[in-house]
Amino acid sequence: MSKLFLIPTPVGNLKDITFRAVEILGTADIILAEDTRHAGMLLKHYNIRSKMIPHHKFNEHKAVESVCSIIESGKTAALISDAGTPGISDPGFLLVRKCIERGIEVETLPGATALIPALVNSGLPSDRFCFEGFLPVKKGRQKRLTSLENETRTMIFYESPFRLLKTLAEMAAHFGPDRPASVSRELTKIFEENIRGTLASLSDHYEQKPPKGEIVLVVAGKDE
Repeated sequence: MSKLFLIPTPVGNLKDITFRAVEILGTADIILAEDTRHAGMLLKHYNIRSKMIPHHKFNEHKAVESVCSIIESGKTAALISDAGTPGISDPGFLLVRKCIERGIEVETLPGATALIPALVNSGLPSDRFCFEGFLPVKKGRQKRLTSLENETRTMIFYESPFRLLKTLAEMAAHFGPDRPASVSRELTKIFEENIRGTLASLSDHYEQKPPKGEIVLVVAGKDE
């Protein structure tokens, strides 16, 4: 059966994977992995021995045609990222688009993603929200923040621990220091931390306690 499966993998705790995901990974002809060393730990944990092929942002543009040809030859391929759902701030979109163009069936399994637990756990409105992923590091960064100044929906961002303080300061300048926000760090892992407050209080907190690990930043929208 020729098909591409998109398989969410745990954002931290290895138990946060579905039975079906393990089953498909174990029977897939090839597993396309963002980092084969990282993926190897998960596959070893579940005794999965399917063949792995690197598929990451540095080779994705060149690899999509060959991957499609492999699938069209009658193979099943499973795409995984380092954590969460492929295509959400991770490689996947280009391959899915090319498979659809070539008439290859694509199936995405439900499962782990960091943005939804962080949103629900923040205590901020979750009925309407927008996911902004990572802000541009340099070019276009201020333009993006300016464009969000009048956003009324709750906003969700991914951020590096090395840029969190800078981001909080810039957001305070654009959205106001009293804007409610929440930082979720190391979700599902041993040292998970959720700090809620304002952009200013969060900045003060992480000035005293430099952050580590994977971070999701949730910011309230502008009052209507």
